[in-house]
Amino acid sequence: MDPNKVNEASGKMSGDGDMASVMGFSGFGKKARTFDLDAIFEQTRRTAIERSQHVLEERYKDSQMEEEGESSKSVKPSVHRDKATAASRKQESESSSDSDSDSDSDSELIGPPLPPQFTAKDDDDDERVRLPRRPGHTDSTASSDEDEEEEAQDEDDDNPVKKIPDTHEITLQHGTKTVSALGLDPSGARLVTGGYDYDVRFWDFAGMDQALQAFRSLQPCECHQIKSLQYSMTGDVILVVSGNAQAKVLDRDGFNVMECIKGDQYIVDMANTKGHTAMLNSGCWHPKIKEEFMTCSNDGTVRTWDLNSEKKHKSVFKPRSFQGKKVIPTCCTYSRDGKLIAAGCQDGTIQIWDRNLSVHTKFHCRQAHIPGSDTSCLSFSYDGMTLASRGGDDTLKMWDIRNFKKPVNVATGLTNYFAMTDCCFSPDDKLLVTGTSVKKDEGNGKLVFFDRASFQRGYEIEVTNASVIRCLWHPKLNQIMVGTGNGLAKVYYDPVKSHRGAKLCVVKSQRKEKQAETLTQDYIITPHALPMFREARQRSTRKQLEKDRLDPKKSHKPEPPVSGPGRGGRVAAHGGTLSSFIVKNIALDKTDDSNPREAILRHAKEASDNPYWVAPAYTVTQPEPVFAEESEEDEEADKEPEWKKRKI
Repeated sequence: MDPNKVNEASGKMSGDGDMASVMGFSGFGKKARTFDLDAIFEQTRRTAIERSQHVLEERYKDSQMEEEGESSKSVKPSVHRDKATAASRKQESESSSDSDSDSDSDSELIGPPLPPQFTAKDDDDDERVRLPRRPGHTDSTASSDEDEEEEAQDEDDDNPVKKIPDTHEITLQHGTKTVSALGLDPSGARLVTGGYDYDVRFWDFAGMDQALQAFRSLQPCECHQIKSLQYSMTGDVILVVSGNAQAKVLDRDGFNVMECIKGDQYIVDMANTKGHTAMLNSGCWHPKIKEEFMTCSNDGTVRTWDLNSEKKHKSVFKPRSFQGKKVIPTCCTYSRDGKLIAAGCQDGTIQIWDRNLSVHTKFHCRQAHIPGSDTSCLSFSYDGMTLASRGGDDTLKMWDIRNFKKPVNVATGLTNYFAMTDCCFSPDDKLLVTGTSVKKDEGNGKLVFFDRASFQRGYEIEVTNASVIRCLWHPKLNQIMVGTGNGLAKVYYDPVKSHRGAKLCVVKSQRKEKQAETLTQDYIITPHALPMFREARQRSTRKQLEKDRLDPKKSHKPEPPVSGPGRGGRVAAHGGTLSSFIVKNIALDKTDDSNPREAILRHAKEASDNPYWVAPAYTVTQPEPVFAEESEEDEEADKEPEWKKRKI
């Protein structure tokens, strides 16, 4: 034995002893196992390289065999080849186990042995879990299976139709009339719907259960149809555009924050009025400035407003026709960066201004849609270069604003009966979505998806037997909201691809309706009364009701009203109106008042024969009457002529 090694070992032991004396315990126990990580990584890298080379050689051989014209392959050679490769891998693992015994002990099989069909197919030391094969799959090698699965997965990732979240849906019952407005806050927690029934309903996904009831309903604009609803970029206020000339701003709970001023309708120049003078058509918030919003109206103007100054608009944009005449804007929107303002007009034009220059248009397309048709929606793509327009001429067009003379793509045959039919882009900017209109009992309204690159109709969803008007694809939730013509608001989602939103309320069981529990008697709380006079606290109203049901007096059923002639001293009910009461009293009055004198003298003979109620009643108490005696003066006075008598 080498003395140097002995000295080193003794030094280590003495060092351990010193450490033990310092730390206060006697021994450290067994030494921990040490691993050389660099060697393990190097061994793993070499094994991976060898395996990949082996797989490449097999693929090369297979391709050569296919080129030679072998159409069918027997199963046995592949099994033998698998066994050969398994044996070679087994030898490699044995050789590696000789170099490192610890790794061999860690890779031992734990648990019951695998079935023979699995062990025959693959005897690798690293068992890989494979996905189930598609029907009609005939490839023999596992590597080709994995490659095709990866290619199919890549194709699914590239195909935007596969990303549409339409596997599940929920239906929110707004009412019976058309849902003409939809708004979802940026976080996706609350949905707000408005319709032709003047109602605005608030839906909270986190607070709803499977009953899917709105937590608030109000009519902010009285008897005006709701045209547009939109949350601001921060989600704290809602813009309400209705059929009147004044837009409103509500907070998240529906309370009024601001109402725009109405302009003077007798002024010709609309730039000199402080607000709109005719019905509103559309409105939206600025995507970057949280206090600014925009509205367009039948008075021929597009106005921007500041939330902090409700007495006057911020700026005015006046669309003009080719002859310079006033035209009515039917829809308006901001670009994604907020620098451009676009408006679709009734003469078929689309006019775009710079937000800071309100006089001349920056882009102007005069024949965008058929004149006289209401352009129902304008929507910018997320990259800001493409504009989609939904026309009242049953078309959907896509424009490049850098070349705004003619559309990039056009889709026809999309029926549109409403002035607020939506179109929007998918969150990944690869799809364009719009809805179609139908007449009553003439088919189903559809939600149509177009590929942005090829503009082919890639997918359709039949929503309901009414028109599809509003559609909204939220980027955070990855859910599609749809407003229909029969009062429904539908939410489409996918449990895997979507997040929160409708997934929060469908998992909550419906609350049981509580029976109306009323106090059977008033309970007076007297905390300072003596115990003998203090009433016992009612623990539960239900228990008290059960006790009262056992009491015959408290649980006595009231007698029903008498029908027909009265009985038992009760008179039949004749209704609760005044006329029925008068008729009832007239019918009960049996007296004949045709001759009142005869009615009185009818009792005269009985009163004289039996005078009980007049004279005999006072025989005991009546005093004797004392009358004045007549004198002679009175007689003489009576005999005097009339002209001598004193006049009284």
